[in-house]
Amino acid sequence: MDGFWENIIVITAARYSVVVLCTLIFLTVFELVTSYKNWEEIRKGNLAVAMATGGKIFGIATIFRYSIEHNDSLLQTIGWGTFGFILLLTGYFIFEFLLPTIKVDEEIGKGNVAVGLLSMIFSIGIAFVIGASIG
Repeated sequence: MDGFWENIIVITAARYSVVVLCTLIFLTVFELVTSYKNWEEIRKGNLAVAMATGGKIFGIATIFRYSIEHNDSLLQTIGWGTFGFILLLTGYFIFEFLLPTIKVDEEIGKGNVAVGLLSMIFSIGIAFVIGASIG
C-alpha cells in the first residue's frame, strides 16, 4: 500500500491548494500593476475589467495545468508555475507596449469592453504558449 503522501487524493488536494494560493498571490500582483482596482471595478459592473481579470485567471490556471502535467514534485510545479506567471506578467506589459495608440490599462479601467476582450484573449493565448513551453 502506498504511503499517505503518495496517495492520489492527497497529491491532488495538495496541488489544488497550492494552485489556489498561487492564483490569489498572482492576482494580487496584477492588482498592484494595474491603475484600477479589479474587484472594486467588477463590483461596480465593469465588464472590461471582469473580462481582463478572467483572462488572467484562466491564463494562470492554464500555466499551472501544464506545470502539473510535466512535473512530479510540488516544488517543481510551483517553480515552473511562478516562472510562467512572470512570463505572463511580462506579456501583459508587452501587450500594453505593442498598442501605443491605446492605453490598455486606462481603457480597461474606463470600461472599454473591446479592449477588455482583447486583453482576455491575449492572456489566454499567451498562457497556452507559455504552458506548452515550460518543463
